[in-house]
Amino acid sequence: MSKKIRVADLPDFDPAEHLKDDADIAAYLSAVIEEGDAGELAHALGVAARARGMSQIAEETGLGREALYKALRADAQPRFDTISRVCKALGVKLVAQPLQA
Repeated sequence: MSKKIRVADLPDFDPAEHLKDDADIAAYLSAVIEEGDAGELAHALGVAARARGMSQIAEETGLGREALYKALRADAQPRFDTISRVCKALGVKLVAQPLQA
């Protein structure tokens, strides 16, 4: 008989641990943008910022760490300026492309 595993005993999954470089971050953010959920984009930017180091991103954006944590939650609605500054600090850019017909 197999041993039962309790959900509470499973380790927490942190996607930030799997974002090792700019290419990983760009692929992750691209996938999230494809879904079209603004809240999820804010959360994904927060995950990417944690992967890079929130203090480093705060310093490069000129925003405080606490302000970034608050702005990059799933239920937040960050200003475009904040998104743009975080993307620049992460080494990625948002690109508009025509929709496929």
